[in-house]
Amino acid sequence: MTFNPNDHSHTRLNLLTGDWVLVSPHRSKRPWQGKVEDVPADSRPAYDPKCYLCPGNERVGGEKNPAYDTTFVFTNDFSALQNDTPAGEVNRKGLLQAKSESGICRVICFSPRHDLTLPEMDTAAIRKVVDLWADEFTTLGSRSDINYVQIFENKGEMMGCSNPHPHGQIWAQRSLPLEIVKESTQLKAHYDKTGRSLLTDYLEVEQEEKTRIVVENEHFVALVPFWAVWPFEVLVISRRHLQQITQLTEAEKDAYADIIRRLTIRYDNLFRVSFPYSAGIHQAPTDGNTHPEWHLHMHFYPPLLRSATVKKFMVGYEMLGNPQRDITPEWAAERLRSLPEVHYKAQKTDNEG
Repeated sequence: MTFNPNDHSHTRLNLLTGDWVLVSPHRSKRPWQGKVEDVPADSRPAYDPKCYLCPGNERVGGEKNPAYDTTFVFTNDFSALQNDTPAGEVNRKGLLQAKSESGICRVICFSPRHDLTLPEMDTAAIRKVVDLWADEFTTLGSRSDINYVQIFENKGEMMGCSNPHPHGQIWAQRSLPLEIVKESTQLKAHYDKTGRSLLTDYLEVEQEEKTRIVVENEHFVALVPFWAVWPFEVLVISRRHLQQITQLTEAEKDAYADIIRRLTIRYDNLFRVSFPYSAGIHQAPTDGNTHPEWHLHMHFYPPLLRSATVKKFMVGYEMLGNPQRDITPEWAAERLRSLPEVHYKAQKTDNEG
């Protein structure tokens, strides 16, 4: 037999981390077994007097939110990182090691409306979120005690989100997170060898094949990466080689908002549900170095596999060996690419009208 990655099990290299994923397409000869299920209707009000993120409401820590009418950001009342953590470490014979970690955790409310999510906001509103991300990155990254700024969003109860109000987080810290260390190593190795961005070269290959591209515009491409682990994982890459969100032009910021909206609408339309995911922006550290090897990109990691309630679990072999998937990244990309760009709630309204 001749090896065919669409039929035979194989491993794929993650260019950004150096890790490998096992792909087993033969386990899903008919991979699309999903179905539309009856799930609880998302009927949240535009304002919830009990929500600690809504305008004018009191937060858990006792602070009162202003009557904001666009985006709003504040320091997390129960931060995982604190900026007054004293320096120190533990080292017992090189076996028990710990180091103090200081930082700042911020919460960003995307909208004053309690009943919206990013795919239900218009591009102009998402652009304001992009602007706030850039402002916070500048403010936090300029601090001498902050070497990395991680911007992210956990969407949905399935991803541990405790409040449905549209919001994300920023964790800024002294040391580099593990995933950033791994990506930095891979990006620098390629840049030192070729003088080019790893993601620029990777994007050229994806543009040639086009089988994994989901949606694109003049400045960004959203694709299911060749090495995807999660069923409908997506990587958003800037076409221009730049290191940080603050380097985006006005046109690129508009395009960034556009690509986020068009992608997340497809996510919601896949199972006609508010699609859960963890998403985050990866960009160069803020340690004072230029990091020419870095290339701005954003990861989307959604857990849903076959329906609105069936998710992928990391168990067994994946915890003890390495990650594995059945449906191929190429199939997942085609499925997402084929979905409409009109949100399913708007489709329903149009049909009823």
